Amino acid sequence: MLIVEDEPYLAEAVRDGLRLAAIAADIAGDGDTALELLGVNDYDIAVLDRDIPGPSGDEIARHIVASGSGLPILMLTAAERLDDKASGFELGADDYLTKPFEMRELVLRLRALDRRRARTRPPVREVAGLRVDPFRREVYRDGRYVALTRKQFAVLEVLVAAEGGVVSAEELLERAWDENADPFTNAVRITVSALRKRLGEPQIIATVPGAGYRIEGGDRG
Repeated sequence: MLIVEDEPYLAEAVRDGLRLAAIAADIAGDGDTALELLGVNDYDIAVLDRDIPGPSGDEIARHIVASGSGLPILMLTAAERLDDKASGFELGADDYLTKPFEMRELVLRLRALDRRRARTRPPVREVAGLRVDPFRREVYRDGRYVALTRKQFAVLEVLVAAEGGVVSAEELLERAWDENADPFTNAVRITVSALRKRLGEPQIIATVPGAGYRIEGGDRG
């Protein structure tokens, strides 16, 4: 996620709340930073405050729509008049949430936006005897339910989406954590190790020395 919000405490509170829901998020405190991040990263959803320094949230929304990326937009703002909401939707917003708001409602709305975006791809991934349902957040291996923590699920989701390709530890940090994760942390190694134990034998997450991790046995899915 990209959170575009100029109130630091609110932005950090939202990011922390999303982390608890296993959603990685970057923060942009102004329009220029938002445009810079959009230019270098692929996001699943943009959460935009309309009233920000530099290019406004409305201008950011126009930029996203003009790019043709199809990136869903959730407007997050204190403006609650119907006319304000209507103008936001006219700019290309997919959803609108007014401040103050409950964190749980924001997470539910983001999940709903992600489901809509995912209609063009299989909602459930199956590979190497694994069945990963990203919306029910359920994992089965050879028909056996596997209970995972939020972070373990996030890491597995990235690995499965790579369809057998190698995913570096740096990319896992970026995708399953966020841009502020310590690049020297051993969180990825620890999480992958725990994930292997949860998935059981035979091991299907292979370590590629000097490169990263991959799911083995993709021909079974």
